[in-house]
Amino acid sequence: MDIQKRNFIIIWVSNFLVAGTMTMIMPFLSLYIETFGDYSDAYVQKWSGLVFGATFISALIMSPIWGRIADKYGFKPILIINGFGIAISVFLMGFVHSVEAFFLLRLLNGVVTGFIPTSLAFISANTKREEAGKRLGTLQMGSVTGTLFGPVLGGLLADAFGFKYTFVITSISVIVAALIIVFGIKEQRKVKTGREIVYSRKTILSGLLHHRLMLNVMVVTALIQIGNFSIQPLLSLYVSHLTDSKDVAFLAGITFSAAGVGNLLFARKWGKLGDDIGYEKVLGFLLLLSFIFIVPQAFVSSLWQLVIWRLLFGIAMGGMIPITTALVRREAPLDVQGEVMGYNTSFRFLGNIIGPMFGGIISGFVGISSVFLFTGVLFLLGFAFLYYAKRKPTQDFEDFLADSQQKNT
Repeated sequence: MDIQKRNFIIIWVSNFLVAGTMTMIMPFLSLYIETFGDYSDAYVQKWSGLVFGATFISALIMSPIWGRIADKYGFKPILIINGFGIAISVFLMGFVHSVEAFFLLRLLNGVVTGFIPTSLAFISANTKREEAGKRLGTLQMGSVTGTLFGPVLGGLLADAFGFKYTFVITSISVIVAALIIVFGIKEQRKVKTGREIVYSRKTILSGLLHHRLMLNVMVVTALIQIGNFSIQPLLSLYVSHLTDSKDVAFLAGITFSAAGVGNLLFARKWGKLGDDIGYEKVLGFLLLLSFIFIVPQAFVSSLWQLVIWRLLFGIAMGGMIPITTALVRREAPLDVQGEVMGYNTSFRFLGNIIGPMFGGIISGFVGISSVFLFTGVLFLLGFAFLYYAKRKPTQDFEDFLADSQQKNT
């Protein structure tokens, strides 16, 4: 079998394992905190939010750093470090006895939580530019599939074996994924560009903040995640308003999964379409589709209507991460691709942090249904940013970085 094809299959499987097992522990974070002592509901809710967001905060800081290290030493070592690091931190979570220790381990987990973003960068760097969208869309299917099954399996394991052993089982699964990388992946060293320019961190960050297209891609990436995460913590409460059933948690899970199913079905198709007609066109279209599909969710009167709109919304969302990643792949010089993608990942994590806070503030002032409307505005704003960048003259990002480097030396 071709090395690239084998690497891709191994990465797909490992992404499935990591995404699935890491989402296994998400449904019971607040319940686990309650086992540490006799706490008030307000205390548990506060620490649940802090524990949930801790991983994203440290991951936001570390992503560009891991990317820069990967550019120098290769992606495989980073995948291995992240894999075993995740496994160790999750294993230790099963043995903590205080919420503060749990919070610190979640912070540590964020330091090494770049497994899936690094795998995206690895596959992207070893994929032809004209095939990047399709290949990244197919890869995303692995992590989305794991995300769909993870919470359900995690809930079943927690009920059957308890929280402690669920953390242990999760860590073992991540170790399996890391071992697959150790013995299965063969990384081919990248061929450096002819310029042989060593870009400083300052040059790369300054280039991202001043290059029109790259800056807008980063901003759009954050807006996508804000829009995606703004309603997630509130979805079960919104579902409870639409049904009299006692199985609210189960119905909320179905509603949540509907978007994942749409994502799974169309991620590859959107990526391939981007390869064929241009990533900017497809990304702009998806942003408009997301607006069209999320606004009606504010006006549904029954649960089945919400499930259908969530499915359609998931279809639109499915192509955005592969498309934005492929755009970065197309623009970034080969020898700094890991670091540039690391910054793109940081913007994704920034959206993950802001999204729940944004949704909570909006719902607190004007109700849950209004969150859908404000989120729709964010997608329109993302489309406006992208449209502005497309209207301006094209800037070659590599030339832009080279000019910035000369000015700084």
